[in-house]
Amino acid sequence: MREPSGLTDEQLVADTLIVAYGMQPAEITRIAAGTATLNFRITDHEGDQWFAKVYCDRTVLQSERAAVELAEFARAGGVPVPGVRRTRAGELIEVAGPLPMSVWEYVADAETAEGGLTGGRWQAVGAVLGRLHRRLADHPAAAPTVRPAAGLRDADRSRARFDWLITEYSRRGTLSPFEEWALDAAKQRRGLLHNVDAILARLPKLTEQIVHGDLASPNLMLRGDDVAAVIDFMPPTPRYVSWEIARIGCDPRTILLGDQWITGLPDLLAAYRDEHPAARPDDLTSTVAVGCAYTLASTYPLTEPLTDPTAVTPTLKTYAQARHQAALTLLSHLTDTQDQT
Repeated sequence: MREPSGLTDEQLVADTLIVAYGMQPAEITRIAAGTATLNFRITDHEGDQWFAKVYCDRTVLQSERAAVELAEFARAGGVPVPGVRRTRAGELIEVAGPLPMSVWEYVADAETAEGGLTGGRWQAVGAVLGRLHRRLADHPAAAPTVRPAAGLRDADRSRARFDWLITEYSRRGTLSPFEEWALDAAKQRRGLLHNVDAILARLPKLTEQIVHGDLASPNLMLRGDDVAAVIDFMPPTPRYVSWEIARIGCDPRTILLGDQWITGLPDLLAAYRDEHPAARPDDLTSTVAVGCAYTLASTYPLTEPLTDPTAVTPTLKTYAQARHQAALTLLSHLTDTQDQT
C-alpha cells in the first residue's frame, strides 16, 4: 500500500483528501476492519467525521463505482445509507491520485450486528430490509423475475468443490487443529448435500431481483435496537430475495444465541411485509429453507487455509465453526417442522 516515497498510509490519505476532496484532515485513525480495503476514520478541521475507504486493487474500481451508485440509489429511496462525498471533480471514487478511495459520512455511536439480533432489533431490521428490497425492485439494472429455487445452488459444482476440498486436505501430511476440524466439517457437509437437493426441490419458484449483495451482520450498523446504517453494497446483481433475508435473519451469530431466533425471525418477516406489501409470501416463508440450503452447500470459509491462508484469523475460525453449527441447526429445525406437518 505504501508508495516508494516512504510516506505512511495515513500521510497518503491526508494528501488525497486535501488534493482531491478539498478537505483539511485534523485526525486520521486506521480502522481494523475490511479485507479488500483499508479503512480510516477522518476528523476534519471543522470537527466533522468521515469514513475513508481505500481500495487495494485498482482493477475492481469499475465494479466498486457501481456498488457506490447502488448505495446512493438505496439512500434516495429512504434506506439509511451513509452519504458519499464526491471529489472536487464530482466523482464518486477518487482514482487519479496515489490512493483510490471513496469518502462517506461516518456512522458514529453504532455497532455492527455481529452480536446477533435480539429483542426489538428483529422488527427494526425487517423494516429496513423490506424498504431496501422495495426500493431495489425498481433498480434499472434488472426487473424482478420468478425462478425455480434450484437456481440457488449448482448441485454438481457444490459436490465437486467439497470433493476437491476433502482431497486437498487429505493429501497433506500434517494438519493444524483448525484444518483437521475443517476437514471433518467438509466431510459432514458433503454427506448432507442430498438434503440440499431435497430442500430446493420442495420450494416454490422464488423472486430474484437486485439486492444489497452482502447483507451480513458486519454490514449492518445498529444503535441500540435501531438500524443506524446499511453499508458496503455489492455491484447490482440479481439474487434471490429469500437468500438475502436469510443472510441476516439466519446469520450464524444469531442462530447460536439460542432458540430465540425461532420467534424473532417471524417478527422480522412481518415488519418486512409491512414495509414491502408487494413482497411475495413464498419468498418470505422460504427464508429458513433457503438459508439452510445455501449454507450447507457453501465451502466458505472451510477453503481458506488452502486458498488464502493469510485470511485464517482467530475471528475467521470462530465464524467458520459458528457457520457450520448454524447450518446443522437450520437443517434440524427444517426436519422437525416437516415431521410435525
